[in-house]
Amino acid sequence: MHQLNISLLISGLVGGLGMFLYGMKMMSEGLQKTAGNSLRKILEKLTSNRIVGTLVGLTVTAIIQSSSATTVMVVGFVNAGLMNLMQALSIVLGANIGTTVTAQLIAFKISKSALPAIGIGAFMRLFSKKKKTQYLGEVLIGFGLLFLGLDTMKHAFVPLRELDQFKNAFIVFSKTPILGVMAGALLTMIVQSSSATIGITIALATTGLIDFYGATSLILGENIGTTITANIAAIGTNSTAKKAALGHLLFNVFGVLYMLIFLKYFIHFIDVITPGNPDFIATDGSKPYIARHMANIHTMFNIINTLLFLPFLHILAKICDSLIKTDDTEETYKLVYIDDRLVETPPIAVAQARKETERMSHLALEMLKLSKEAFNKRDLKIINEIYKKEEKVDLLERDISQFLVKLFQKPISETNSQVINNILHVLHDIEKIADHAENIGKFMERCIEQNITFSKQAISEANQLFDVVIRFCSYVFDEYNSGDLPKNIDTEDENLIDQLRKEFKNNHMQRLNKGACSVKAGIMYVDILNNLEKAGDHAFNIAQVIMGIIK
Repeated sequence: MHQLNISLLISGLVGGLGMFLYGMKMMSEGLQKTAGNSLRKILEKLTSNRIVGTLVGLTVTAIIQSSSATTVMVVGFVNAGLMNLMQALSIVLGANIGTTVTAQLIAFKISKSALPAIGIGAFMRLFSKKKKTQYLGEVLIGFGLLFLGLDTMKHAFVPLRELDQFKNAFIVFSKTPILGVMAGALLTMIVQSSSATIGITIALATTGLIDFYGATSLILGENIGTTITANIAAIGTNSTAKKAALGHLLFNVFGVLYMLIFLKYFIHFIDVITPGNPDFIATDGSKPYIARHMANIHTMFNIINTLLFLPFLHILAKICDSLIKTDDTEETYKLVYIDDRLVETPPIAVAQARKETERMSHLALEMLKLSKEAFNKRDLKIINEIYKKEEKVDLLERDISQFLVKLFQKPISETNSQVINNILHVLHDIEKIADHAENIGKFMERCIEQNITFSKQAISEANQLFDVVIRFCSYVFDEYNSGDLPKNIDTEDENLIDQLRKEFKNNHMQRLNKGACSVKAGIMYVDILNNLEKAGDHAFNIAQVIMGIIK
């Protein structure tokens, strides 16, 4: 029988925690998909003002219901060069407050709404044809599972009230708060979700297993444990991203340290502003008022901590700078706008992938211009510059494509799915344009080595074709990078490129027949014209993406 009770306890705790975590994840993803574009706009309007940054962090975390997700996202943004250290630290402060919304929701006695929420959400998710309604259905299902899981954990803990050893273990946290802080931090590090561990703590407290004093020390520890996720995420990032993650840890560690000194006064303050006696025990052995007290402990700790640290944000940034030195040997090539951590926020990730693609298009256009310069100046330094840029373009295509594949594995809207498809098409064509510029560089390198020269007329005609190809690619890139798709654009230059290539090839064949140029020069010249035409073909492919012809 004893073994059966242990079995029921473990299954209730594990099953309840599983429902809670999955519900949290589902609700978070549903909220992100529903408010994804709003989330992107909020972050795009971020300024260097620390108060605005704090409000942004609070809002975003309240939307996605996870401070860990927000801080991991911030580490990604910093690593991608989207924000500086001061901006990141201000967002983290706001995230600490935003995450307390979950605890406040838990404190409301709305467990009876769990099953109806799951039922209504399931109907919305399965039978609605509107994506927005389906996403809201996911939010409701997640909401219901969260509370159903919490209720399951509460019932699983009830038999433990009869075990003196278990109750005595929690009494230690009341007598020695530092042990409670350590236990809370460790539990959150294991579960990787402060919301989940606070849910467990509330379940323990409402069951009557732990008093208000002991529960407070656990909650303070959980605020430290939640920072570990961001610090793990910062492994392998640049030094600024590591500093942002460290700043999050320092906020909460310093906050908990001074709060432990004034713990009695803080608990008394919460007791005054919250109705009911937290340690009142009802006839069924539960504590009906303690959940609201614990939620307020969590919220007020983070509000007080934010208000205290906000004026001294620059000092904390300096501390992080002194603890983590900037690595001057960090790789010179890297993705500027995207980072793997951004896949957790698909709307933002897609927008950043577009920016990275724009950067790649500028490199390809520079290569075309350099290939023209190499053709005219016959300079090996220029040709080597083409080769260096080609390596960057290849790396960009590989890394952006890998990032988009990871993004495809996340729950994304149909609109974002279409944009990702378009980017993958465009990446391929940009890379091919760069390849043709590189080919021209290789041809010119051979011309220099073998002392192959072209006639003045051949050089003049090739320059005409260079100019039209560069003009067409520049125009197409600008139209694509503007982001306003689909739309009709002028593709007459593509026909002009084909026409000029044929005309100039025929002219060169006539010069070859007259002996005005060598056979080697003739072959090399035609190859250059062909590569320019193919570059124009790939620009035309991008034009078709812009017009919505290629999807």
